Amino acid sequence: MLREVEKIKEDFKSVNPKFVERYEKIDDSDEFYLFMAKPLRCSFRVNTLKARVEDVVESLNDRFELEPVPWCREGFFVNAESVGGTIEHMIGLIFSQEASAMIPAIALDVKPGMLVLDMCASPGGKTTQIAQYMQNEGCIIANDVKYDRLNILISNLQRCGVTIARVTMKDGRFFKRFSDRFDRVLIDAPCSNVGMIRKNFKYLKLWSLKEVVSLSRLQKELVMAGYKALKPGGVLVYATCTLDPLENEEVIDHLLSNTDAEIVEIDLPVRRHRPITKFEGREYSKEVLKCLRIHPQDNDTEGFFVAKILKPS
Repeated sequence: MLREVEKIKEDFKSVNPKFVERYEKIDDSDEFYLFMAKPLRCSFRVNTLKARVEDVVESLNDRFELEPVPWCREGFFVNAESVGGTIEHMIGLIFSQEASAMIPAIALDVKPGMLVLDMCASPGGKTTQIAQYMQNEGCIIANDVKYDRLNILISNLQRCGVTIARVTMKDGRFFKRFSDRFDRVLIDAPCSNVGMIRKNFKYLKLWSLKEVVSLSRLQKELVMAGYKALKPGGVLVYATCTLDPLENEEVIDHLLSNTDAEIVEIDLPVRRHRPITKFEGREYSKEVLKCLRIHPQDNDTEGFFVAKILKPS
């Protein structure tokens, strides 16, 4: 195994040596590199707006071997490269979604009738998941900043039968003008996509520390805007598919340092890494220990970070 790990690290270095240098400070374990080099497991979520979980599972069991995702009742791993070509996917009975990406919508704890802001909504996996938990009752502002991403978002909303979403195209920071307006806010923030390297090695090639620093500034502004738009007593969930503390713990620490926000522990059967409280001379609030930091080897998923934030009444 040692030789295999050494080869993987050398391969990573040949593509992007700065990435390996950076992640020596974050997770330099053999397991991290072994799982980063493994293909990502295929998973999907049953869309309960259109079908019962039991009925869809019965239909798919004839063609695939399914394994339940422990933290999502509607989620399943599947022994296939993709389920995108199935009739169930085409008509919106299932949605192809990475297993750890199912966590933010669960943590958001929505109820029918709520007003929800999904600040960075495209391609719509989490938006459609939120809508099914709301039973298509209430309103979701499904926002994204880029026009070309809106077409994908709208297509997925229509395919999944979501009728309560209103699609907008705004910079997420725009929503800070709506003080105390939303019952729930989800910020699936733009990030350096390290968790997605398992899906496509282009993200390894594209990674740069300069972008991480730039994204961290943007993420802090987005989370501050989202918190301002949140009603007292409401919940904000901040999530990224990356593992750099500058994009995760530091963003949450920035929110805690500048507001009255409280972190709520996420009680799900997820194996996790301990959040980072010290990094490159910075010390973060111990409250970040309540966040979820998920490395690829923990559950054989993407790398992911999720924080559940309460705005006191």
